[in-house]
Amino acid sequence: MLAAAALTAGLVATTAPATAATAQGTPYLPGVLRPSVSQATQDAALAKYYDFWKKNFLTTKCGTGTYAVKAPDADHAFVAEGQGYGMTIAAMMGDKDSQARTIFDGILKFVKAHPSSIDKDLHAAEQNESCKSVNGVDSATDGDLEIAYGLLIADKVWGSSGSVNYKSEALRIIKAIKRSEVNSSTKFMRLADWADDAEYTNSSRSSDWMPGHLRAFEKATGDSFWGQVRTRQEQAVTQLQQKYSPKTGLIPDFVVNTNSTPKPAPDGFLEDHDPHFAWNACRDPWRLGVDGITVSGSPAQGQVKKMNTWIQQTTGGDPAKITTGYTLAGGKLAGETGQHPCFTASFAIAAMNDSGSQAWLDKLWTKVTTWTPNATDYYGTGITVQVLLILSGNYIAV
Repeated sequence: MLAAAALTAGLVATTAPATAATAQGTPYLPGVLRPSVSQATQDAALAKYYDFWKKNFLTTKCGTGTYAVKAPDADHAFVAEGQGYGMTIAAMMGDKDSQARTIFDGILKFVKAHPSSIDKDLHAAEQNESCKSVNGVDSATDGDLEIAYGLLIADKVWGSSGSVNYKSEALRIIKAIKRSEVNSSTKFMRLADWADDAEYTNSSRSSDWMPGHLRAFEKATGDSFWGQVRTRQEQAVTQLQQKYSPKTGLIPDFVVNTNSTPKPAPDGFLEDHDPHFAWNACRDPWRLGVDGITVSGSPAQGQVKKMNTWIQQTTGGDPAKITTGYTLAGGKLAGETGQHPCFTASFAIAAMNDSGSQAWLDKLWTKVTTWTPNATDYYGTGITVQVLLILSGNYIAV
């Protein structure tokens, strides 16, 4: 286990430098904020939550040489998104944890043992407690995007000359994502490899619009298609903000009408809060925000600044008032109460993009790092670890 130092050190007077904390980490752009605590305190917070994640959400029960990320809060015991998170986390912790590569390779082995029945180079999205693929044995786009990205990070961290050629594995999956999970006409991510019928082909999940992943895919493949996908989705964020959330900047869980003018999905489209900023879109300030702090000229910076300005105003600068979901107009969602890291932690990455938000970022840092992790919440824990990788300067872009 990694040693975790005390996390209660006071805030220092000056902003931590926007530089990488490790040799392979990605430097942030000038002016990007970091928490006003020492690097040692930041690393200790990361170690605390990473250790908790390892202890509570990794299992080797699904076969010799495998690791799999358990998802006790999901509909099934194992979900694709969790495996993708695990691969990304393990690769980014490669220089801090001697077990990280073994964990990464074990999750990859689990993923490859459970292919989609529609496209065998994609991962079947759900497995039961017996480690058997269920519920259609088809894919989920967010899981495959993360698995491919994790492989590219592994290639950067460990190289591909060992027992696993991470680069070739990544290219194989990226090619499959292109043919089975992207609408080639609209240049939007589909929901999954099954979502090619009339009802779903012109819809997309906003949390799949990860500009950094798409930049990495274009760089790895040399295929300008991925730049076209990224640009179209960046444009859609701006369109949605201008038309549907000019006050808040929030974007919805699901988007339809992607073949013309994108708009929020109607209620009941697929899940519980489809037209709102809820349990999928809560990741958007993080996914967009990390592109804003690492890529000069990224549209994401301005997009998440809108979200950041609004969330500060609506909470009166108190992170404890961030709740679990909002309408695009900023109202609280009926039936949703309490707090969750997907919302609170993600907004911290948005805050890093706004040079006037140091005090707010420091409050968010305190809130995120004093949250008591929950052994039944893989989703919140996995997001918290990934957010802390970014906040602490240990993030690796490809």
